[in-house]
Amino acid sequence: MADRILLVGNPNVGKSALFHRLTGVHVICSNYPGTTVEYTEGSLNVGGERVQVLDVPGTYSLTPSSKGEEVATHMIAGGGTIINVVDATNIERNLLLTLNLLDRGLPVIVALNMWDDAAHRGIRIDAAALSKELGAPVVPTVAVTGEGVRELVGKLAEAAGAAAGRGVRERSDGERWAEIGRILAKVQSLEHRHHTFAEWLGDLSVQPLPAGIPIAVVVLAATFAVVRLVGEGLIALISDPFFEGAWLPLMERLDGAIGGGILGDILIGRRVDGEIHLRESFGVLTTGVYVEFGMVLPYIAAFYLAVGALEDSGYLPRLAVMLDSVMHRLGLHGWAIIPSLLGLGCNVPGILATRMLESGRERLIAATLISTAIPCVSLQAMIWGLIGERGVRCVAIIYVSMLLAWLVLGRLLNLLLKGRSPELLMEIPPYRFPPIRVAAEKLAMRLVQFVREATPLVLGGILLANVLMLTGAFDLAAAAFGPILSAIWGLPPEAAVPLMVGVLRKDVAVGMLETLGLGDAQMVVATVGLAMTFPCAASFIVMLRELGWKGFLKSVGIMLATAAVAGAALNLSLKAAGME
Repeated sequence: MADRILLVGNPNVGKSALFHRLTGVHVICSNYPGTTVEYTEGSLNVGGERVQVLDVPGTYSLTPSSKGEEVATHMIAGGGTIINVVDATNIERNLLLTLNLLDRGLPVIVALNMWDDAAHRGIRIDAAALSKELGAPVVPTVAVTGEGVRELVGKLAEAAGAAAGRGVRERSDGERWAEIGRILAKVQSLEHRHHTFAEWLGDLSVQPLPAGIPIAVVVLAATFAVVRLVGEGLIALISDPFFEGAWLPLMERLDGAIGGGILGDILIGRRVDGEIHLRESFGVLTTGVYVEFGMVLPYIAAFYLAVGALEDSGYLPRLAVMLDSVMHRLGLHGWAIIPSLLGLGCNVPGILATRMLESGRERLIAATLISTAIPCVSLQAMIWGLIGERGVRCVAIIYVSMLLAWLVLGRLLNLLLKGRSPELLMEIPPYRFPPIRVAAEKLAMRLVQFVREATPLVLGGILLANVLMLTGAFDLAAAAFGPILSAIWGLPPEAAVPLMVGVLRKDVAVGMLETLGLGDAQMVVATVGLAMTFPCAASFIVMLRELGWKGFLKSVGIMLATAAVAGAALNLSLKAAGME
């Protein structure tokens, strides 16, 4: 057997679930060399030896039509034993890729996945007959439960021998489709059965009217309600008791040991009313640690748990199909809703996910919309936690302003940038109950990734901000940009300091704004302007990698112009409405 195994299949066939069954949680996510397309790597013990396992980007054929399919083709050409993951509920569509792989003489074993769903749908497949017709091992599997996985691993060695006896064959796609029809007539039978509730709901949720849009509103509203409920629950039950009962006393003792001075100002921060305040002291070990782990991480965990459930249940592809016409008006197609939703958790994975879009034009529009008009959950945690204390009205104005900016900016970019968006071509998986084990592993991976990326930026940002404050650099910046903010956004000159800190971390910047004694209208304008002005440093780095210098500078210019106009318009509107 080759020294590596490649999991290959169409999108949404359960490759990721099978990958985790084979490799566990010790995996690495990497970009394919020379591209921004990500794949996942792990290892499997086969016959006492560790074998590399690669989860290849989903592809429909070996004639690539997108960057992801091009990378998949290159990885397959690099050699290895292929586990071709096939959706047993839709083998007619999936077998085209299977025949492509077999015709190249590659060592292939077919994992007939979602075997249980096929049975529930009245689809009967003779796996032994299918194996004989294909000339390759075929194993029925249910990746989320582990059914068939042991047998799959046990048959890996057969793939090379079967490939040697099969050889290479040249066929057109038309010939392959004819072969698929012949094979299905021999191996598949269908039983009459009534639609299940999940199937009935699946049909309703892809049609905008009468039910699709109401379902989407309910699902998304419920999702964010759950995120807030779980996030606030984790803060109340875990983080606040820990930080108030253990971390704060420790900081008091550390402050006494340090004895003040510059080191104390940087690590512990200033005292508020004679006491150390976790949110307002602005020390690296007080505000820095508390903001990330006490205020933001609980919301991050809640958000990724909810999004993971939507992904694994099969709802997100349906949302993409239903919103396709709306997204086309923004110069995108329906699948761009996925990066947008991920951006609500963290702009970094949201921008990274734009690689699933086919053209540079689409990626530029999507990345610009995410970085300009989609607040990450770190910022949202501060909006709900701090600005929420001022009332629901302030929070609502912020979210409505961001939504309008997203719609208007997207429409303008679609009109101004040359090109058009391709049609949305994708398979919709059946609704499934999200597998708990896979959801837990996915959540753990995303939390670890967030902590690794955010911790140095949060702590480093507060450290840098403190140094700049102590050296007077922020005072110079406030003097330079303060009058402009006052004239355009109606903010005091000192608001320039937290807005600059926002380049490093939005959540920290909102905490700084809260200490300035701003009125409700000023706080709303400052928060919207902060959200639209710059993403965090990590997002900047990712944007540069994804868009290149030219696209990056274009995106930043659009971002600054949008923020200036939106902040000024909001300032005038709130003043006209009499909001103080």
